[in-house]
Amino acid sequence: MEIKKPAVAGTLESSDCMVTVEPGSGKIDLDLDSAVIRQYGKQIRKVINETLARLDVTNAKITVVDKGALDCTIKARVECAVYRSNDIDDNLPWGGAIK
Repeated sequence: MEIKKPAVAGTLESSDCMVTVEPGSGKIDLDLDSAVIRQYGKQIRKVINETLARLDVTNAKITVVDKGALDCTIKARVECAVYRSNDIDDNLPWGGAIK
C-alpha cells in the first residue's frame, strides 16, 4: 500500500503512542522515540515493521513517539495511520483480518 499523504494516529498519553506516516524516499525510514526504548526498543521496531509488511507498505517515513504502549496498541496505531493516509474509512480489515 502506498502512503499518499501525511497522517497521524494515537496520542501522547501514558500507555499510548503517536504514529505519523508520510510518503517516503524509496524505503522504510523509522524514527522511534520511546520512554522504554532500552528495554523494549527491538520489540517495538519489530511490531512496527511486521505491521507495515502486512499492509504491503515499503516506502514511507514513520515517526513513532511511544509512551509505553502495548504491542496491540502500536499495531492498531500504525494500521490506523496508514489507512488514514489513503482515506480508507469503510470496511476496515482491523487486526487479525490483515494477512
